[in-house]
Order: sequence, then C-alpha cells, then structure tokens
Amino acid sequence: MGIGQERKDESDPMPPAHGRLKILIVDDSKTSRLALERILAPLGDCDLAGDGVDALKAFSLAWERGDPYHLICLDIMMPHLDGLQALKMIRTMEREMGILKADGAKIIMITSIENPLYVFEAYHRGGANAYLYKPIDMHKILAELKRLELIP
Repeated sequence: MGIGQERKDESDPMPPAHGRLKILIVDDSKTSRLALERILAPLGDCDLAGDGVDALKAFSLAWERGDPYHLICLDIMMPHLDGLQALKMIRTMEREMGILKADGAKIIMITSIENPLYVFEAYHRGGANAYLYKPIDMHKILAELKRLELIP
C-alpha cells in the first residue's frame, strides 16, 4: 500500500488474538540487534535494520505487502537517519495512510543516552509509545509489551 492510499482492514496493525507479532528491530549495533532479536523472536517474526533509512524502507514495504509491523524497537543514535527522525517520519507516513494513532505500530525507543530532551522529543513530538535504556533487560521489555497490550 502506498502513502495516501486508503487503509484496508486486512492491514490492521493490531496483532491477531492468537497470532505472532511482526517486529522490526532497528539499531546500528549488530550486538544490540541480536540481543533484542533473542528476546523478541519467541513472540514473533523479527526483521532487522541497521539505520533509520532502512527502517523506513522496511516499514513502507510491510504496509505495501499488507503485513505491517505491530512493534518497532528503534535506537535513537544511528548514522544516516537517527531514531527520532525515523520515528517522526513513520508517524507522518501513518497519518498520510489514514491510520489512526491508536492503530499505529507500537514504537519503543531504545538508547544508552539518558537525556530528558530525547525523552521529551520521543514522547511528545514523535509519538513513541515507550522509552527504554540500554542494556535492554528482558523483564523490562516484556513488561512494556504487556503494558502496550502486545502480549498477555
């Protein structure tokens, strides 16, 4: 589905009641990508991207195929296009496709930088659903997924 086209019901980003999640993990650190994949793979199908540019391509392609991401884990500090820029662009693309805010992908920002400005940008200007600090702890990310109602 291209930007600006009407949203189809079968492309609903909400996970099926008993199905697997579709997850995009975006981080320029291969170690971080693999660590998140190890935690999240039992819950769904994981795609990996190394920067914001690749994240936008994957996000757009998933919608075009009618198989959107339920969850996007997005690192903030990355080359080419950082996580905050990618977050804002994903939310813009969703709006342009007519996707309601409540129906959009759940996006968890992940960073090693403890900076209140980044938290403000991610939540209030970017539309992030959660914000976690590295190193990612399995219990913390699972608690966020429960809070976001992605897992029981």
